Amino acid sequence: MTTVSTAVHGYPRIGPDRELKRACEDYWAGRADADRLDAVGARLRRSVWETLRDAGVDHIPSNTFSYYDHVLDTAVLFGAVPPRFAAPADGGDGRTGREAELRHYFAMARGVPDAPPLEMTKWFDTNYHYLVPELGPDTRLHLAGGKPLSEYTQARGLGIETRPVLLGPLTFLLLAKAADGAPEGWRPLDLLDDLLAGYAELLGALSRAGARWVQLDEPILATDAGRAEPEALRRIVTRLGDLTERPRLLVSTYFGSVGRQALDILRGSRIDGVGLDLVSGPESVTELAAVSGLPGKTLAAGVVDGRNVWRTDIPAALSTLGSLLGLADELVVSTSCSLLHVPIDLAAETGLDPLLRDRLAFARQKVDEVVLLGRALSGGHDAVAGELARARAATAERTPAAFRDQRVRARLDALGPEPARRRIAAPDTGALPPLPTTTIGSFPQTDDVRRARADLRAGRIDQAEYERRMRAEIDRVIALQEDIGLDVLVHGEPERNDMVQYFAEQLDGYAVTRAGWVQSYGSRCVRPPILYGDVHRPAPMTVDWITYAQSRTGKPVKGMLTGPVTMLAWSFVRDDQPLAETARQVALALRDEIADLERAGIRHVQVDEAALRELLPLRAERRAEYLAWAVGAFRLATSGAAPSTRIHSHMCYSEFGDIVGAIEALDADVTSVEAARSRMELVDDLAAAGYARGIGPGVYDIHAPRVPSVAEIESGLRAALRAVPPERLWVNPDCGLKTRGYAEVEPALRNMVEAARRIRAELDAGR
Repeated sequence: MTTVSTAVHGYPRIGPDRELKRACEDYWAGRADADRLDAVGARLRRSVWETLRDAGVDHIPSNTFSYYDHVLDTAVLFGAVPPRFAAPADGGDGRTGREAELRHYFAMARGVPDAPPLEMTKWFDTNYHYLVPELGPDTRLHLAGGKPLSEYTQARGLGIETRPVLLGPLTFLLLAKAADGAPEGWRPLDLLDDLLAGYAELLGALSRAGARWVQLDEPILATDAGRAEPEALRRIVTRLGDLTERPRLLVSTYFGSVGRQALDILRGSRIDGVGLDLVSGPESVTELAAVSGLPGKTLAAGVVDGRNVWRTDIPAALSTLGSLLGLADELVVSTSCSLLHVPIDLAAETGLDPLLRDRLAFARQKVDEVVLLGRALSGGHDAVAGELARARAATAERTPAAFRDQRVRARLDALGPEPARRRIAAPDTGALPPLPTTTIGSFPQTDDVRRARADLRAGRIDQAEYERRMRAEIDRVIALQEDIGLDVLVHGEPERNDMVQYFAEQLDGYAVTRAGWVQSYGSRCVRPPILYGDVHRPAPMTVDWITYAQSRTGKPVKGMLTGPVTMLAWSFVRDDQPLAETARQVALALRDEIADLERAGIRHVQVDEAALRELLPLRAERRAEYLAWAVGAFRLATSGAAPSTRIHSHMCYSEFGDIVGAIEALDADVTSVEAARSRMELVDDLAAAGYARGIGPGVYDIHAPRVPSVAEIESGLRAALRAVPPERLWVNPDCGLKTRGYAEVEPALRNMVEAARRIRAELDAGR
């Protein structure tokens, strides 16, 4: 008979009031020392473990906490430290021990003056960012730390048994990149045997400490890259499964199905359990039945969505779980992936419409759903009849009539499925110099700007006074850009709290939360809005701000909008209709906004699609369909613009090689992209694909607290010019400047403009 238990893959680590963010930023600013930072970390870990224990979860994860990123933690754990960080990053102040260790760790994440940070990119198809390990033939992977062991020991000291979670070796190596100078054809996977020796040593130490289970996360198995390495997977599970001294091992996969080949390998190994995401990969149920289940093993069934905020359809989940009984010795009811990707607790959201709120579940509520499903499965439905009835009632009608707008649907039907392609703007001869300089949009959000927003929320100032302060900030930003010498200006976005939330607050069909924070990277947290109904724009959203900025300068000012795909990717989106349909609704609202900007005289409009690559399906077979509707949504938003209007777009922190054709198909006149951390790789990809439009590769990394020199930026521009002719090359940072301070931003922009001037002078001299 199959036994039943409960688990979650992971839990948010930022704290209910973003305590981790504040603790890290205090440490970086010198307002706190290592002891104070570690004390905050210990409290946050304890709070999570106690929350899960008190809720009734049987398998509680540990080692899911991180000060910055769990992939970086894994790199440090196994000594994957690039040579530029080999010496402790103590700034020459002689600090040793834990202080030097933390400074070293954060240097890899954030950079130091003489050592740029590790590249950062998206974690699979989520909005979480991870730091990309750099490995080479000379990298000596070995067990170099004890974080998983120390966190397990901390929990055990509190009387809480946990299941340590480790990023699996296959995922770690396939997400890593070959360091500069690695021989052609060399791959990080070539280091697998050394890495497995480190895992074996760690598993032995955890076993001796008393750990009963260890979870190895291998989400890479849901991708084509992971599926292409069956022999590597076989080596991993054979080596680790055959260890004589180890805890029981659960290989956990998520973000999609893993396919029959991987299931066969896992089934035939001595690994003790397998975790499957049955939300993103519902076909896993069929695949599991096809291999006759997992006899003698544990199956962790991910039936509660760890990535969206809608309540679980409890009857459907129970039906799925019932079909799995008998396919394994133990059935663990679990989340589909870590709850890192959702806000912590719905209880804080007292201001939401009850009709919407009753349909939501954040991390804390999803834990209760897991436990409820486990109780219903093990104790029978009668034991939890009341709770089951309430859960059924909450999900009986996902989209009430109040959430639908027939006018929007009628307009989209009239426009048809494929908008006409717009004519690309002619070269702006004479109006702009070669290598025109600009920024991505936002400027630093100063204390004065944040104070004004807080004062407005608290009622200490009225709307008129708030707008006066924002106009004063726009005046300052425009004047600064003119003084620096930028060619195409921005208004700085002081009035915007977030590039998605700002628009969500002005669109029907969206709701915003009060405390629904989710970690994006490091200390950066966002509050994804909730797209719950048909989307409609009641009034212009940006026109007044942009036209005011344009009135303060004779130089062009860009209108700044967030694209339809990014509005979906960085929101929690309704799941009752295809994403393509929802994207078209958002695109229609943006189309109306662009028309209003044009009527107001704005001739540069940037429609950011930072998340275009992020939503790309993990399997190649599903990508053409996605790119077709994603590109179609962008065109729907922009195709009404006149040829005299220059359409810009922006994308950041993703591997773009797979979508260069789609970037061309957007019909944007200029596309700015992250390129500094990835060393201009995308520029070569675009050139190889025949991209023939304007390109603005980011010439410096804004996420690192450092000021790049003129020479450094000039070097990046020269690298770009090897693939892009000067008439199509734009010069800009790689992302918005909101999170930086003016002490870094102003000298960095001045250096950027000077680098462009120097190269222009060379181009002029060569004519």
